[in-house]
Amino acid sequence: MEVGIKKLSSNANLPSYGSEYAAGADLYACLEGDMEIKPHTTVLIPTGIALELPLGYAGLIYARSGLATKKGLAPANKVGVVDCDYRGEVKVALHNHSEIPQTVAAGERVAQLVITPYVTAQFIEKDELSDTVRGAGGFGSTGIK
Repeated sequence: MEVGIKKLSSNANLPSYGSEYAAGADLYACLEGDMEIKPHTTVLIPTGIALELPLGYAGLIYARSGLATKKGLAPANKVGVVDCDYRGEVKVALHNHSEIPQTVAAGERVAQLVITPYVTAQFIEKDELSDTVRGAGGFGSTGIK
């Protein structure tokens, strides 16, 4: 699959896959210098790129496991969504979950982008929904009894 990418800054890095079978492509911080993120705060990290995703696909922005476990840095919204009609700069809302300031270096890998197909649903209001064994059982209803 081809995905159009526009560099919005000369020091932007194109997304890249860390291994042959990686599902997520690394996104890089496009910064002039290092950026400090204070404990329990969120900052928008620019990537310096815009995407042209094919119709019917979305880009999902996930945490990088190493950054989350070693520095406590992960996307604030847990999973970011880049719609196929969005042409602005891709940014990562990075949150510092740790108790100490953390530094993001220019060019550092800050998140990963997974491109996935999606379905646009047609929502139909109904007076009643079909019955199932589970019914309206919610959180924890199928767990240990």
